[in-house]
Amino acid sequence: MDTREHEIIRAFVELSNELVDGYDMTDLLARLTTNCADLLDIDAAGLLLADGHGVLHLVAASSEGTRHLEVLQLQRKEGPCLDTYRTGAPVVAPDLVAEADRWPQFCRAAAQIGFASVHALPMRLHDTVLGALGLFGATAGRLADDDLDLAQALAHVASVAIVNEKAAADSATVNAQLQHALTSRVVLEQAKGVLANVGGIGMDDAFTALRRYARDHGEKLTDVARRVVGRELDGQLVLDHAVGVGVLPHP
Repeated sequence: MDTREHEIIRAFVELSNELVDGYDMTDLLARLTTNCADLLDIDAAGLLLADGHGVLHLVAASSEGTRHLEVLQLQRKEGPCLDTYRTGAPVVAPDLVAEADRWPQFCRAAAQIGFASVHALPMRLHDTVLGALGLFGATAGRLADDDLDLAQALAHVASVAIVNEKAAADSATVNAQLQHALTSRVVLEQAKGVLANVGGIGMDDAFTALRRYARDHGEKLTDVARRVVGRELDGQLVLDHAVGVGVLPHP
């Protein structure tokens, strides 16, 4: 078994275990984007989910550059992820230079960040489109079909996590689940900001520290984030733990 095959199996085992044992939605969706970035021939991934009014929000991104690009799509109301959400169909743009007329503002921003290609896949359950998964590459080129199939399979697992079968027919429950995911993302961003300010570090490193602290202490990522924002958990303690286990360098 090669390394990539082993990593794919590990990713699905982790996701399936969380579905059985109970899961932190924020952590699960963040893991989806990092798994995509690690396993596929791409450089980053981002995830948008719709609220009960059909308005898209950013809920996870594998890098700060991706986060900024996804937010720009929402602000400018143009981009591949928005098109995927509207149509429920994948959008493949292997060369963003050729898409300048289609998404002018998005393509300019993507080039500035360093992305040259994008593939967007729908997040859906049955006929309900929940959001979109964006896969961003630093070089032009179309993803192999196997990579696209793998990304869609990961997206399907996450979609089931967001809305389980029992809740699928209950629109009130669906909306509550989605709203919870969106609210948790806001708290996570606030906690990242606190750690970035305390440690003088980037937002990506702040997220790494939060996630590692939560996992090593058997806590949910959202709970740790809330404690940091509420000053119930010292941000420096979280950073010191990350340094101690080697996921962040010594200052």
